[in-house]
Amino acid sequence: MTDPNALENVAPPERRQSARGHEAARAAINSQIDDRCLPGAILLHGPMGIGKATFAFEMAVSILTATGDEAAHRVEEQVAALSHPNIWLLRRRPRDAKGYYTVIRVEDVRQLRDGLHHTRGRAGHRVAIIDSIDDCNPSAANALLKTLEEPPADTTFMLVSHRPGQLLPTIKSRCQNLALRPIAATDVWAVLSEHNPRLGEEVLNRAIVLAGGRPRRAFETLALVPDSALSALQTWLACPDQYPASVSLKLAEVLGANSQSPELSFAREMLDDWIADEARNAAMQPGARMRLASANELWGKAHSLFADADAINLDMKQTLIALFDAIRKHVSTTIPVSAETL
Repeated sequence: MTDPNALENVAPPERRQSARGHEAARAAINSQIDDRCLPGAILLHGPMGIGKATFAFEMAVSILTATGDEAAHRVEEQVAALSHPNIWLLRRRPRDAKGYYTVIRVEDVRQLRDGLHHTRGRAGHRVAIIDSIDDCNPSAANALLKTLEEPPADTTFMLVSHRPGQLLPTIKSRCQNLALRPIAATDVWAVLSEHNPRLGEEVLNRAIVLAGGRPRRAFETLALVPDSALSALQTWLACPDQYPASVSLKLAEVLGANSQSPELSFAREMLDDWIADEARNAAMQPGARMRLASANELWGKAHSLFADADAINLDMKQTLIALFDAIRKHVSTTIPVSAETL
């Protein structure tokens, strides 16, 4: 099954099978493998692009090797080809030769469920990877919930989620929850170097800075022009209130010139991450209620602005100007955390 989110010239998760970082989650699952007490479902959640699907396939290989009767290299080869009879994968399926369905449909989940209730093709545990559970439409999510409530014997579901807050609480309650986080810069460096040993130090450093601990984003930077405005955006986001308005106007003009450009898509992710980090940091500070409320309001505004721009094809430059102004206002008007009162 092809990956609808695959990047050109980058090996998909089932072929990589070795995720950098995520040591705590790896140790937790390996301990369960050793103790022969694997859960019926594991929810791997965290930001998009940090290697959750690759980690899921790595753990699947470990499970199939430990519980089966084949050597590790044979299991790895079969998983890479998605030909191992005890591994199942659910992704958005191709609609036609030109594209994919926008969601995982209920019929896709039913096909998975029916297949898992057949006699297994080989000794050992079975692993079903859903990449990602966020793609399930409501009917598919409910069908999957029923399967998780009465899972087949000796089967572990691995659910990959980029937005766990939007999942059905009943699905989350049926899973062992493992939070994965962005990986270290040295690990991102290693991922890129393994992909292409000929990458220069300057290219690697630029990719790592923009990646923010996400290997997928690092790969995406390799396709961007060296003088992209993204570096300038990152510098601006470090202290938005310290620059004159002309700087953000110029950023909006450059990034908003082409609504279909990869730079704009990348910039939208950076802005989304910045606001999410701002809210997360404020939530962790006991006296930061004002900053948290402002960050939450900024989150809603950003998503509303982009949703409107996408729905009715609004000028992206003006959308970015409005968001940049909102970010500047948030930073300049919220009281520093150290000065807030309880």
